[in-house]
Amino acid sequence: MKGILILDDEEEIRELLDYNLSKEGFSCFLAGDGKEGLEVLAENKDKIDLILLDVMMPVMDGIEVCEVIRNNAQYDDKLICFLTARNEDYSQVAGLDAGADDYISKPLKPKVLISRINALFRRNKGSFRASDDETSILNVDREKYTVTLKGENVHLPRKEFELLDLLASKPGKVFERDVILSTVWGVDIVVGDRTIDVHVRKLREKIGSHYIQTVKGVGYKFVNDK
Repeated sequence: MKGILILDDEEEIRELLDYNLSKEGFSCFLAGDGKEGLEVLAENKDKIDLILLDVMMPVMDGIEVCEVIRNNAQYDDKLICFLTARNEDYSQVAGLDAGADDYISKPLKPKVLISRINALFRRNKGSFRASDDETSILNVDREKYTVTLKGENVHLPRKEFELLDLLASKPGKVFERDVILSTVWGVDIVVGDRTIDVHVRKLREKIGSHYIQTVKGVGYKFVNDK
C-alpha cells in the first residue's frame, strides 16, 4: 500500500483528498502546515511514498518544505507533487526548481488527481538503471540511487539525480532540451528552459563544471573523464 502525506492548510481539502485517495487504496497522513508536515514525515518516513504539498501555507510555505525534504538524503526516494491555486508560471517554475516531481492546480478534480498520482508512481517504478562502469571517477548508480565522485558520496535531490543519470547514460551524446524535459519532468508537465539550466548549474556546482558540456542552441552532453 502506497502512503501519501497530504499537506494543506485547508481542512476541507485535506478531508476531500483523504476520502478519495483512501477509496483508491492509498494510506493517507494529514498535516495542516509545513512544520507539522515535516514532523509527520519524520515519524512515518518508511510509510510515506508521496507528499501532496500546498504552496501557500502558514509557518512554512510549500517551497520551503520541499527544499528541506530535497536537502535531506533520507527522503531521496520520496515523490513530491505541489497543489496550489496559484497557476502563474513563476510559481510553477519555483516549485519544480525546488525539487518537485509534478504540479497540479486547484480546484482539484479527484479523478484527474488520482490519474496523475498513478502516473507518478508508474514513472518512478521500473526506471532504475545501474551504471556498469564502477571504475569511473564519477559513478551514477540508478539502482541504489547514489552518486560517487572520486569515491566520495554526492547528495543530489531527485531531479538533479535524474538529469545527471540521463546525461551520463550515454557519454558524449547530445541530449536536446525537449528530450531532457520529457524524460526527466514528463510530457504532462510544462516547464521552461530556465528549469533545465538551473538544474545543470546546481549539478556543476556539486560535481564540477567539466562533466556537463553545453551544446549551444541544442542541449547538453556528459563527458566522463577517467
